[in-house]
Amino acid sequence: MPGGDMAKPLLARRNMESNPDLAPAAGRTVGILGSGDFARSLATRLVYSGFQVVVGSRNPKRCAGLFPSAAEVTAQADAAKKTDVIFVAVFREHYSTLCDLTDVLDGKILVDVSNNTEINHHKESNAEYLASLFPACTVVKGFNVISAWTLQSGPRDGNKQVLICCDNQEAKRTVAEIAQGMGFTPVDMGSLSSACEIENIPLRLLPAWKIPVFLALGLFLCFYTYNFIRQVLHPYIWEQKNKFYKIPVEVVNSTLPCVAYVMLSLVYLPGVLAASFQLHYGTKYRRFPDWLDQWLQHRKQIGLLSFFCAALHAVYSLCLPMRRSHRYQLINAAVKQVMEKKTDAWIEEEVWRMEIYVSFGIMALGLLSLLAITSLPSIANSLNWREFSFIQSTLGFIALVISTLHTLTFGWTRAFDENQYKFYLPPSYTLTLLVPCTVILAKIFFHLPCIHQRLRRIRNGWEKGRYVKFTLPSATGEYSSGESSSNV
Repeated sequence: MPGGDMAKPLLARRNMESNPDLAPAAGRTVGILGSGDFARSLATRLVYSGFQVVVGSRNPKRCAGLFPSAAEVTAQADAAKKTDVIFVAVFREHYSTLCDLTDVLDGKILVDVSNNTEINHHKESNAEYLASLFPACTVVKGFNVISAWTLQSGPRDGNKQVLICCDNQEAKRTVAEIAQGMGFTPVDMGSLSSACEIENIPLRLLPAWKIPVFLALGLFLCFYTYNFIRQVLHPYIWEQKNKFYKIPVEVVNSTLPCVAYVMLSLVYLPGVLAASFQLHYGTKYRRFPDWLDQWLQHRKQIGLLSFFCAALHAVYSLCLPMRRSHRYQLINAAVKQVMEKKTDAWIEEEVWRMEIYVSFGIMALGLLSLLAITSLPSIANSLNWREFSFIQSTLGFIALVISTLHTLTFGWTRAFDENQYKFYLPPSYTLTLLVPCTVILAKIFFHLPCIHQRLRRIRNGWEKGRYVKFTLPSATGEYSSGESSSNV
């Protein structure tokens, strides 16, 4: 994986929940310095989890009513004397106000739960700064990725992971026991030097979605401009017809399926490129290029954005007959039919085309909905690998094929009608077919018996050019060793 923040997934860390040495911590007395929202939520969760809670506040009488009745609210110095584990729930700017408690805090475990307002706002992390102010204390970074809402609602309604780092293993274990007693999953992130990375996590806004969102927006702008030129600008220039009313709904509805279709094909294109890469080099142990590795990691987000655009397309399509312009066009068509004395406007081919086109669209949207639902962690965790792979890979590819049929039946024979080429530009659906058809043909190619067998051998560990040892009997009956290339 390439370097960077995303190259360090949380699952790669050692999960302390599986450590049998962690002992139940319920009943322990825990201190909290601070009386803000997070301190109140933390105290509530600790009390509900069976801990004895002592809250240290600069104004204990005023703040006593804000905390659970089972929690003792007292002065900061008194709270620090009654426990060995203290949560520091104050802002970094207020750390200096605790310096008067240096003697009382000597030898205590301080759990820093603070966050910054900007990524890498300070040269050192808040936890390291707190440790520099209280060198006689053991500082543990933790609970900063847990929101006050999660603390109030419990781990069922929020993220269960509590990231912990500290230079002292015993202090880290103590805080991990408290987190586990509260129903959370402690995750060991290493030494206190990792605190800066932990403090940056809550400040990141959907880091895994950045590239897919920009990709979707880029495709939308390109297709929207293309459709605007064909549907609005062309009739305005060549026929002096004002079609600008199409901009809010009709042009958008023509653009959304293009984006959804191309985005869906981009979910499976990196798998095709990865398979080609492995076939070319004859091994699965060679690293993919960084761009391909990043692409593979963003497939889930690309797929969800594809579903989002497809769902919007379905809603927009249902709203098309509700527009006033559509009603006027319907009346004009009826008047024109009467003027031409036509008693039947039924066109059998168009009826069948529309029926098949809509049916394929509904099936494709249904499969995309299934793919989106199973990508949710709560659903994905209930599936084994074979079930998850079948849904995401096999059914996903079927969804791509059905979407292709949906597009083809929409175009029908109009791709060969010269009147459909505005400014010599082909209809937008013909452009969208390029990538999906490439993926489908590549998938068919990889399923050819000779190619599929070679690819399966590579993924099972076979390598091109690797030599294997074998033994042959000699003339005297003894066995002698030799070498043979695995290519033979």
